[in-house]
Amino acid sequence: MAHLEVEPKPSRPWWVWLLIVLLVILLAGLLMSKCNNESTTADPDTIAADNTRTPIAKTAPDWASIDFNSATQTDADITDADIQTRSSGTYTIYSLGENILFPTAGNDLSENGVQKLRMIADVLNKRFEGATIGVFGSTDSTGPADENKELGKERAATVRNWLTEKGSVPADNVSVQSLGETEPVATNETKAGRQQNRNVSIVVFPKQ
Repeated sequence: MAHLEVEPKPSRPWWVWLLIVLLVILLAGLLMSKCNNESTTADPDTIAADNTRTPIAKTAPDWASIDFNSATQTDADITDADIQTRSSGTYTIYSLGENILFPTAGNDLSENGVQKLRMIADVLNKRFEGATIGVFGSTDSTGPADENKELGKERAATVRNWLTEKGSVPADNVSVQSLGETEPVATNETKAGRQQNRNVSIVVFPKQ
């Protein structure tokens, strides 16, 4: 009987095995790196120490929460008695009566009103750089509500335009808001009260 000799299969060189091991290690490292990046990247909507989904706080001013009857305060830089200053601790309000800012039956600023706005603009530029500012126009309750809303908007826009064009307050920081007759600071049952309700308020939220 013939004797068959079976030759053993040649084994792979050592460097082939080394190359395979290195490739495996490299692939494992890439997979781990990808997983770590996905788990540590902050979600644009959430961020928290325990990685739970927590809404990020909004930084824009809440215009609807403003109390126009906040406590009055003394401001060393506001020396004009016609400018009323109020503060809640979060924001500051500078208010001027319509009769001070505008001539009777007119929407152009009076010279007296310009002088007072200049004082407010100086304070805004000196102490509130980068602040978010809302200029609110208010009216009494005489006449249709929609017309009062529009009148408040027009007068707030006039003040806003002066602050940004003449008072050097950055235009991007100042918005126009209209309250119309909705936030009275006094009774509308008397002439004096109605006059107080016709005003423009400059609400300042300092830069955080």
